[in-house]
Amino acid sequence: MINSLRLQNFRSYIDESYEFDEGVNIIVGPNASGKTNLLEAVLVICRGASFRAKDSELVRFGGSWTRLDGQTKKEQRIVKIIPSEDKTGYKKTVQINEKTYTRLDMQKTVPTVVFEPNHLLLLSGGPERRRVFVDDLLEQTKPGFGGVRRRYKRVLSQRNALLKHGKQTAESQLFAWNIRLAELGGQIVGSRQELLSVLNEQLPQLYSAIAGRNMSVQLVYEGTCSSDNYASQLLSKLDAVSELDYQRGFTAHGPHRDDIVLRLGGHRAQESASRGELRTLLLGLKILELQYIAKARSQTPILLLDDVFSELDGARRRALTDFLQPYQTFITTTDADVVVQHFMANCHIIPCQK
Repeated sequence: MINSLRLQNFRSYIDESYEFDEGVNIIVGPNASGKTNLLEAVLVICRGASFRAKDSELVRFGGSWTRLDGQTKKEQRIVKIIPSEDKTGYKKTVQINEKTYTRLDMQKTVPTVVFEPNHLLLLSGGPERRRVFVDDLLEQTKPGFGGVRRRYKRVLSQRNALLKHGKQTAESQLFAWNIRLAELGGQIVGSRQELLSVLNEQLPQLYSAIAGRNMSVQLVYEGTCSSDNYASQLLSKLDAVSELDYQRGFTAHGPHRDDIVLRLGGHRAQESASRGELRTLLLGLKILELQYIAKARSQTPILLLDDVFSELDGARRRALTDFLQPYQTFITTTDADVVVQHFMANCHIIPCQK
């Protein structure tokens, strides 16, 4: 858990310090008062990165640097964002108990789960949101996955750059990039499918507990290649469609184009589920995310709820409240009364002012 946090030149903050409770912390204030910025600062001190912005965008407007000082039960964590040596951008460092890092691997992060308004489109929006949900969860729980994910993106970018140069220039180099892309793609898809298998063991029961009725629920992986021998199939497909890829100027097949479909009662939830059913499914997925991270990391994650509590109706609020008991939780809201009544006296109010 996080005990305290100081923000200097971070977003809308000049220099503010906060202390937190080990249970539910309710951040209340009007719109544009800095509630989400404070929530974001908690995430940055835990993971070393934001869920919505580049490092340079975290620096207060008109400022030249940012610093966060956070204290957990076990360590002092300091995040600094300062101008790079050539003054063309920014560099970030994370200091943990006086040891400095430029990037945090999984073991050095504090596990967190974010639930924010855009997540309400997770099931009804495009496939990228669902890929990001699964890959972010893997990055927090599977050692080495973050590195594979970054390498895949770099290789994909390099292959796309080659395609834009045209066949005459790129043909002699393309096969080597196809091999690397297929190899990394196979690792990514294998990890995704393993995770979905675990989630599918628990999701139906959790959905039924929240919705109050039994319903078949399943996460299904829909890939541009078959699940079996994904890497070899992707390599064959990349070679077979190279002419089309040259015409398009980008890579049309691979994990970056796959989808994760949620089926409810045998039908695609994105197409057939009601608004209430989609929110129950989403709430179930977020609770599963909490439980999965806690088990995989042997460490209780921190839960960050950004203005979504009021989006849930009474039954779903109660379901979420029941599951929050073991977790340090941060909830932003413009109306504290909507939240406080669910926690009685067991909450810490943090006011934000414009």
